[in-house]
Amino acid sequence: MENVKSVFSIKDLENISGIKAHTIRIWEKRYNILEPMRTDSNIRMYDITCLQKLLNITLLHNHGYKISRISSMKQDQIPDLVREIITDKSVRHHAVSTFKMAMMNFDQALFVNTYDTLLAEKSFREVFYEVIIPFMEDLGLLWQTNTITPAHEHFVSYLIKQKLLIATEKVQREQPTRSDKTFVLFLPMNEVHELGLMYLNYELLFHGYRTIYLGESVPMDNLTEVDKFFDHLVYVSYFTVKPEPEDIHGYLEQFKNTILKKDAQLWVLGRNTHHLQEKQLPEGILSFPGVAQLIAHL
Repeated sequence: MENVKSVFSIKDLENISGIKAHTIRIWEKRYNILEPMRTDSNIRMYDITCLQKLLNITLLHNHGYKISRISSMKQDQIPDLVREIITDKSVRHHAVSTFKMAMMNFDQALFVNTYDTLLAEKSFREVFYEVIIPFMEDLGLLWQTNTITPAHEHFVSYLIKQKLLIATEKVQREQPTRSDKTFVLFLPMNEVHELGLMYLNYELLFHGYRTIYLGESVPMDNLTEVDKFFDHLVYVSYFTVKPEPEDIHGYLEQFKNTILKKDAQLWVLGRNTHHLQEKQLPEGILSFPGVAQLIAHL
């Protein structure tokens, strides 16, 4: 695992906060809200304290506070006001920013308290659709732009997995009510981004289906064992980083020829599937833009 990132560029701040770099510069110059460090070549760099302050300012600004008013506050007033806002039940959409703060500061208590506050008012599915999924989408962008390190991703992914496992255990106790399909959930070799698949497993169980959850990095030939036990199989997989976009068609053709028998199907989704065209997919294979579209297809 790489060292934890502790110094950020202004582009990093833009990616994490959603505030354009140009606006951050204006706020610095006009209101002196941040005090960046400078490299020998005069490039702005920011520490974790600056990042957290900007996230707090962003939350207040999104909640209707003018930047001129925020800039006049004492240093300890800003986090105090933020704490008041994020415990107010009318502003749950700000939880994504709070989760980002928890991730960047490795603050487990902040993550758990924010999640528990959300869950006190909303169902698990609502919390996941309205907050966790948008947060995970932002997480993907932050990962792609090298704004966060593996340490950040592992930390917050583990916390989300904990919540998913708790919710999944509850629905697993119910007997399946649907017998028209059995779902086999897996990730291809070298694919380890499991959160989306875990949530999909929860959704399928919630809708009354039997699921066989195999998890990450499953060799294709291992899947041949499942059809010995179940009929009407639907294999489901997320392609986030593997297979590579240029290798997907070959993978799908091999899957069709090796695994799909009788009336079996393969349903795929994930970032690396977004370029797939329905008419180009092998018979028995469907691609979905996201979880909501897949669930609507049931």
